[in-house]
Amino acid sequence: MSDDIDAQVKAAVAAVPELAASGAQPQRLGGLTNLVFRVGDYCLRIPGKGTEEYINRAHEGITARAAAAAGVSPKVVHFDETSGLMVTRFIDGAATMSPETFKSRNGSPARAGKAFRKLHDSGAKFPFRFELSAMIDDYLKILSTKDVALPDGYHDVVKEAESVRAALNARPLPNVACHCDPLCENFLDTGDTMWIVDWEYSGMNDPMWDLGDLSVEGGFDAAQDEEMILAYFGGEPRPADRGRIVIYKAMCDLLWTLWGLIQLANDNPADDFRAYADGRFARCKALMATPDFARHVQAVARGA
Repeated sequence: MSDDIDAQVKAAVAAVPELAASGAQPQRLGGLTNLVFRVGDYCLRIPGKGTEEYINRAHEGITARAAAAAGVSPKVVHFDETSGLMVTRFIDGAATMSPETFKSRNGSPARAGKAFRKLHDSGAKFPFRFELSAMIDDYLKILSTKDVALPDGYHDVVKEAESVRAALNARPLPNVACHCDPLCENFLDTGDTMWIVDWEYSGMNDPMWDLGDLSVEGGFDAAQDEEMILAYFGGEPRPADRGRIVIYKAMCDLLWTLWGLIQLANDNPADDFRAYADGRFARCKALMATPDFARHVQAVARGA
């Protein structure tokens, strides 16, 4: 660890009685924008640089506790709404998921689908409403103050997406508590239970967003998609629900393209965020150009 990170971790451990009393040596875990450590029986999360620009920490504290109460996320031991410092219970024997482990761990897409269903059916009320168009506008405003270029044609694709959003809005599903940012690494699998962590972007949303976004993040193939979807619905879904999942595969890439550019502008060293943003945008355009995508949009508009 660098001296700066070491100092942050020591200060965090000293500030939380449970961590200070544990006497355990912090062990670095994953984290794309944040610093994450295991400290004995606890997991410590220190927010990354610049995240205060687009994360409401008060909202995150509420949603993390509500998700724990719903039985899909570890218990929150400590949360500081000012700094965003968070401590949760550590889940022993759980594998941190990745696209590779979602392929290799038998039944893991189904366990993820069941975890989503448990969250969506929990009745939890999150304080934030996840609005795709509003978030795109907010991210574009942030980027307007920074020296970073959008991918060529980004605004044209946003205009093309108006018809997609019109189809979604014609037959809306009730908004429910959603994770909204289901990176594979936000899933912890014990083999029996799939836990979900990191509630920074969570909010009330169309539940199909979570399924579509996880499919994209995990690089799911058709068999994995089917396993997750059938476990979530307990059987065959309506064509309109399948259509919403496919639409959100494209829309999540459209949104997270901008998120990647914000990370680039903030000099986040965790990844090549220029390549990340350009890759996501290219994948969005490619999916929206397929004949199947148009068919799914029509099914959603019909509500069938």
